[in-house]
Amino acid sequence: MTSERALAETAKAWPFEEARKLLKRLDGRTPDKGYVLFETGYGPSGLPHIGTFGEVVRTTMVRDAFARLSDIPTRLFCFSDDMDGLRKVPDNVPNKEMLARHLGKPLTAIPDPFGDAHESFGAHNNARLRAFLDAFGFEYEFQSSTDFYRSGRFDAALLKVLERYDEIMQVMLPTLGEERRRTYSPFLPVSPTTGRVLQVPILERKLEAGTIVFEDEDGRKTELPVTGGHCKLQWKPDWGMRWAALDVDYEMSGKDLIDSVRLASRICKILDGQPPEGFTYELFLDEKGEKISKSKGNGLSVEEWLTYAPPESLSLFMYQKPRAAKKLYFDVIPRTVDDYLTFLGKFEGEAAEKRLENPVWHIHGGEPPREPVHLTFSLLLNLVGACNAEAPEVLWGFISRYAPGASAQSDPILAKLVDYAIVYYRDFVKPTKRYRGPTADERPAFQDLLTELEALPDTADGETIQNRVYEIGKRETFPSLRDWFKACYEVLLGQEQGPRLGSFFALYGLPESRALVARALAGEDLARA
Repeated sequence: MTSERALAETAKAWPFEEARKLLKRLDGRTPDKGYVLFETGYGPSGLPHIGTFGEVVRTTMVRDAFARLSDIPTRLFCFSDDMDGLRKVPDNVPNKEMLARHLGKPLTAIPDPFGDAHESFGAHNNARLRAFLDAFGFEYEFQSSTDFYRSGRFDAALLKVLERYDEIMQVMLPTLGEERRRTYSPFLPVSPTTGRVLQVPILERKLEAGTIVFEDEDGRKTELPVTGGHCKLQWKPDWGMRWAALDVDYEMSGKDLIDSVRLASRICKILDGQPPEGFTYELFLDEKGEKISKSKGNGLSVEEWLTYAPPESLSLFMYQKPRAAKKLYFDVIPRTVDDYLTFLGKFEGEAAEKRLENPVWHIHGGEPPREPVHLTFSLLLNLVGACNAEAPEVLWGFISRYAPGASAQSDPILAKLVDYAIVYYRDFVKPTKRYRGPTADERPAFQDLLTELEALPDTADGETIQNRVYEIGKRETFPSLRDWFKACYEVLLGQEQGPRLGSFFALYGLPESRALVARALAGEDLARA
């Protein structure tokens, strides 16, 4: 552990840089509360989404890195803002009419529209969040805003907000439009008559009594304590209050919340707290380069990604360049899976200091699986297409010949990739395939390819085959080698890009590869083969 700690102190991977920043903030000492607190936030008016996963997995990576640098205990709170009032009825829920009758009420005071025996809509979505996080094996502690407000755990901080009301207003009012300023208050009282969370002006503050006075929805002047769940805070003051009340040490947030972080930090300081160490990550873009929006539905969900690829590949996508905007759509999946396999294949042979720079160290908390990487995902996709396989057993017939000893039992990662490849090929690759026959100018090269493949023994390896394919491209009349390989992909695989051909022919088998070229030369429709 000592040697690993020494290496971690200079490791350049961004989670280690973040962890060292946090350790410096603590001056190497355990906080008075006895642990370092990492936090992520979640608004449970909708179901968990890919941004939720990204924030938790990245925070976990920093937490794991911190554990290699220090023996200070850590905790991770996944905090649900479930006392927020429901502002609009989500599109993806049943019983919309029922929900519409409860608009404005805290999410935890609204009946569950799904009828799943949860005590509220908020409780339903919180359960979904926990199941979502548990499915990935995250180590975390779920926390409910409603529980903290109603149990009194925020009471001391809320009374301090009341005491320093004017200072907080000085922070918030310049950020608001003229109309909003006239009614704004950090406190949102919960109406005792309707149960709704109200955005109303505060008519009077009574510091000694710890109460506020406002006009309720029935027009009557009403006095409520700011404690005990009778009020909640607007979300930016709420964020700063929570940081101060819990003494949060580290929290990430997206680029779109930079101004909110600044305001929450000022409020945290007004409440005698120290804002947490932070990390600003970039937002995801769709394939057109537009910002992903839940309301637009132009993104890629966690469930969709996991239909076609393992969770480790999604973790890698989150790990790589978190401060750069990245396109998140289906075409990035195969490349990301192959990048994961590449990093996994390198790990075993790397020096200790290099392992800490390898993304799989961070994806697997320092203990990546030890399994040989026999095949890339791209190769598997092309194998599925070449043999029109819809059953894993068919693919395993080719794989076991290419990699003797490999099996679904001994190679669980590969076994999962086989299943994913079949589904991804069916949904995304097959519909886009466009085979063509070789042109008159190309036919000599393909005849040459068939001759070379026939001259090779069936046991020839991928590198040997690749050299022959390469030599054909150099000696035939193609403007460039790229044009030769492109012709091979279009004629034999029905696509403009493809795998390393030597590896593909070796995996598919030389007898099958010779037959494939022969059928193309004979003018057969390979799409129907």
